[in-house]
Amino acid sequence: MSVALQLGIIVGYLLLALAIGLVAYRLTDRTAEDFYLASRTLGTVVLLFTTFATLLSAFTFFAGPNIAYAQGPEWVLVMGLMDGIIFAILWYVIGYKQWLLGRRYGYVTLGEMLGDRFGSRGLRALVAGVSLLWLFPYIMLQQVGAGTALEALTEGAISYAAGAGLITAFMILYVVAAGMRGIAWTDTLQGAFMLVTTWVALLWVLAEIGGAGAATEALAASEETARFLSLGSDYYTAQWMLSTAITIGFGVAMFPQVNQRFFAAGSKTVLKRSFALWPILCVLLFLPSFMLGAWAAGLDVTVPEGGNVLPIVLAEYTPIWFAALVIAGAMAAMMSSSDSMLLSGSSYFTRDLCRPTLARFGWALSERTEDLIARSVVVIFATAAFVASLLNPATLFELGDAAFSGFAQLAFPVLVALYWRRTTRTGITAGILISQAFYLASLFFAFVPGSYAGWTAGIVGMGLGLVVTVAVSLVTTPAADERRAIYFERLGAD
Repeated sequence: MSVALQLGIIVGYLLLALAIGLVAYRLTDRTAEDFYLASRTLGTVVLLFTTFATLLSAFTFFAGPNIAYAQGPEWVLVMGLMDGIIFAILWYVIGYKQWLLGRRYGYVTLGEMLGDRFGSRGLRALVAGVSLLWLFPYIMLQQVGAGTALEALTEGAISYAAGAGLITAFMILYVVAAGMRGIAWTDTLQGAFMLVTTWVALLWVLAEIGGAGAATEALAASEETARFLSLGSDYYTAQWMLSTAITIGFGVAMFPQVNQRFFAAGSKTVLKRSFALWPILCVLLFLPSFMLGAWAAGLDVTVPEGGNVLPIVLAEYTPIWFAALVIAGAMAAMMSSSDSMLLSGSSYFTRDLCRPTLARFGWALSERTEDLIARSVVVIFATAAFVASLLNPATLFELGDAAFSGFAQLAFPVLVALYWRRTTRTGITAGILISQAFYLASLFFAFVPGSYAGWTAGIVGMGLGLVVTVAVSLVTTPAADERRAIYFERLGAD
């Protein structure tokens, strides 16, 4: 009976999200700009919450609390505080200029924006290829998170594969039907739902165990967890915290599903209000979910190897129906990330790889055909990620960290291109290629170290990309078909 109740709550929530997507489908034009960017009409609340829900994922609800449970609550400072501020600054520095360029020239993807400026189909394809490469493990992360969460909540009644398959099926259904407009609407619902349920969960658990004071005393009573009450440890070194916060913050700005939202704001005012409110929203969500993980270390709960602490704490201290409701919120977080990733992935594939390749052979895609290809790519990409997730190749943190740092390698070459007129096609291409090659080598080859005096390979690769982009641009001349002026002249919000 309890499993039926849990499943009923979770599936009921998924059906509600699907219904919203279907309503949006009726209002969506059959144009690429409406499918990918909701015709650039998003208001402050929807833009803020769709970016918020898009960013939140299995990494937030499971990997984050798991780290706080194992290593202490400083993770709140990394992801909740520093990343909130870093991304808000990048939203202003990168996002505002992207919005101006997108509004003037009609760009839908980052690759289009760079390819047009540097007159290069190759650069456009490179940015799309790199983005699709790192999207894949991050979509897998959501499916792994959903599978493990449902398996833990139902004590194995729903298998890992069935849980991952359930979320994959719902994602495909409403991304294919709804496009950006439906995703933004469901994200708004999901963002608000996550925020409320996470705070209620925290207050409920604290009420059961006697309050925050009792939870903190339980940490202090154990020799193993007493270190949680002071800053710093062998794990949370200053270099590691700064490396992680910077690579996550810059990586988020280059996530296709987040980066495309820079193009979707309805006005300059909407954009500025959204990034000003961003850090507050981050702290409001990360604080309760990560503190639940940290306080759980002092409670009488056991987390099996490879398990997630949050469902176990909820199952221990809250009623079955409420634990299922919070897990539904976490599933919502995973879906709201994955659906946007699938939509962005399809736009990068269709517009930056498929259309230019066909154009080279003299074939032009109609709007209708491009729309059909985009929706087919969603199905293929989601299914491939689901099959890969069944192999369960790495932990949630490892998958998420690899994707964040991989995307972060794009950030400095893009920043330099946006603000330095002297940047050349050869310079930005070399900067992207070398930093990506270095970071991939650090992941897959033992002879390339993963850290340097405590700094991660991700942040070292970012520095390498910056140096190479600037140095190669200084010693090369711009190609004849580069459009150097378009990023600097006649740009304004009117």
